[in-house]
Amino acid sequence: MAAEFLFLALILLFAVNTPIAIAIGAASVIAIIAQGDFPLMMVVQRMFAGTDSFHLMAVPLFMFAGVIMEAGGISRRIIDFANSLVGWLPGGLAAVTIVSAMFFAGISGSAAADAAAVGAILIPAMKKSGYESDFAAAVQASGGSIGVIIPPSIPMIIFGFLTGASIGQLFAAGILPGVLIGISLIGVSTVISRRKGYAGTTPFSLSLVFSTFRRAILALGAPLIILGGILFGIFTATESAAVAVIYALGVGMFVYRKIGIRDLFPIFRDGAVTASIVMFIIATASVFSWIAAIEDIPARLAGTLLGMTENRVILLLLINLVLLIAGTFVETTAALILLVPMITAMQPALGISMIQLGAIVVTNLAIGMLTPPMGICLIVSCSISGDSIGAVSRRILPFLGILIIDLMIITFFSPITLWLADMVAK
Repeated sequence: MAAEFLFLALILLFAVNTPIAIAIGAASVIAIIAQGDFPLMMVVQRMFAGTDSFHLMAVPLFMFAGVIMEAGGISRRIIDFANSLVGWLPGGLAAVTIVSAMFFAGISGSAAADAAAVGAILIPAMKKSGYESDFAAAVQASGGSIGVIIPPSIPMIIFGFLTGASIGQLFAAGILPGVLIGISLIGVSTVISRRKGYAGTTPFSLSLVFSTFRRAILALGAPLIILGGILFGIFTATESAAVAVIYALGVGMFVYRKIGIRDLFPIFRDGAVTASIVMFIIATASVFSWIAAIEDIPARLAGTLLGMTENRVILLLLINLVLLIAGTFVETTAALILLVPMITAMQPALGISMIQLGAIVVTNLAIGMLTPPMGICLIVSCSISGDSIGAVSRRILPFLGILIIDLMIITFFSPITLWLADMVAK
């Protein structure tokens, strides 16, 4: 009975646009009252237990590092370097947007932060250069989705926390898929730009590549430290996040000198607010998942899907479909906590490793960041460009199509996720 109340309350709260964390928490309270066997104090206890994890400390720290790096003057340097690499292509600024998003993905682990940091500079630049505004926003939204695939990735940290999978291996599993998606998106933007007549920004020059690389080398050092430290076993994901914060502060305050003592309080405040939103969702979703476990909902849902077919290919396609739909309507963190228990219950029947499954799950939810109504990258890009979500959504369709193709490659071609992951110690 509690399960019916849980999902009915959640659907009704979503229907009236209740904030995600509040909707999940309120639905959980209603289910506990309907169940009748547990005191409401369990809500508080489960919220605390759901966030009381050393692994989850990496989430606010990576988000904090991203806020510091953005304030520390790295955006312009990374964009200049990306421009030297791909600015010569047709629609050079569109390609620069995607490559810049790939670099930023190695810093914060947050797609929304990456979309905001890059889009604030490049969407106005594209519009000024004659690009259609809704196309500029579509390119930025598509590129921003890479932020949760290329490590560090906050959704991968949460997946590792929920399943016990190695976060280092999950990070390694996201590198090649992220590169594949980046190259694919550049290909789509180049084809469209050539048809629209959008020119490149600058001729290719090795001297320009080297000069912009020298200016950006410290900014690019953050992802190298983060990934190198984790992949070579020097420190854990959480420790690397703390190192990233210290590195970002050092570069921003003493090298680029864009951060002064007076800037620290607003930076700390913005970092705390950004991180608290995600952690609050994790806390309330933990209560939801606890009730779901008591009611045996994950196993029941998994059994329903397994009862439909025993063909692993069809099962994988069904899981992708469920995740794509969920990513469209549910915030990424909440979707992970709500759906991962069900999906992992089917892992033996799928015949794939937990690491590859993690990459599949995160890629699906990254695609959901482009689709209305809950697509955070879409919303951020539209807010910067001033276009309606409907107009930009139509321009996203070609990018969405190539992302679905990339998802199928990631799902059915395991070496793209496991080749690097197998080199990393568990």
